[in-house]
Amino acid sequence: MPALKEIEIPIATIRGQRVLLDSDLAALYGVSTGRFNEAVSRNMKRFPEDFAFSLSPDEVLLLISQNAISKPARGGRTKPPRVFTEHGALMAASILNSERAISMSVYIIRAFVEIREKLAANSTILKRLAEIDHTLLIHDASLRDIYQKLKPLIDPPAAPAAPKRQIGFRA
Repeated sequence: MPALKEIEIPIATIRGQRVLLDSDLAALYGVSTGRFNEAVSRNMKRFPEDFAFSLSPDEVLLLISQNAISKPARGGRTKPPRVFTEHGALMAASILNSERAISMSVYIIRAFVEIREKLAANSTILKRLAEIDHTLLIHDASLRDIYQKLKPLIDPPAAPAAPKRQIGFRA
């Protein structure tokens, strides 16, 4: 079994959800995209909108511009790709009864979990950095205030002015 780090799982973010393209999922499961989509079409009740959805034409153009999919004029897809969320990817493994589909579904779920953990760690770090920044601003203001109060004590006193010479005679 290859380790999770050895397999590149191309997870994208579309409509605010982390998803896998049907072609990428089919490749991971070791079947053709056409056969994979046929199996999904036969089992559409297992794939509600929050598990899998087809991309809009604008989203397809975005994927073409990012070279995630090929152009139709170059032998690319004629139908818009379907994408699968974490739950949809797991459900897809249940409709494919191959040994590879079962083992790859475990890897895919682990990849989604790893991304979730990284995002949680990043948000924790950002929250802590914001707290530190706030504390530094408070300390900065306090130190500035203390400096202003201590400055007269630190500066040497001005030399006393030489007494003015008196004009006239002294007795």
